[in-house]
Amino acid sequence: MNRLKDLREDNDLKQAEIAKILNISQTNYSKYELEKINIPIDTLKKLAIFYNTSLDYILGLTNKKRKLK
Repeated sequence: MNRLKDLREDNDLKQAEIAKILNISQTNYSKYELEKINIPIDTLKKLAIFYNTSLDYILGLTNKKRKLK
């Protein structure tokens, strides 16, 4: 998912660092970014909280980076 890659790179993070935060392998995280496997909802929530942005933005439903309230 390009949004995940963009968010990660905007924060100067490596895939392995995000994978560690999510408690998954770097390989699985890479598959999320490449859209080879679906991201579980609980993982999406963690990513939204970590990046302080809406799920709509992460999922590509909006182009507005809205901060969580």
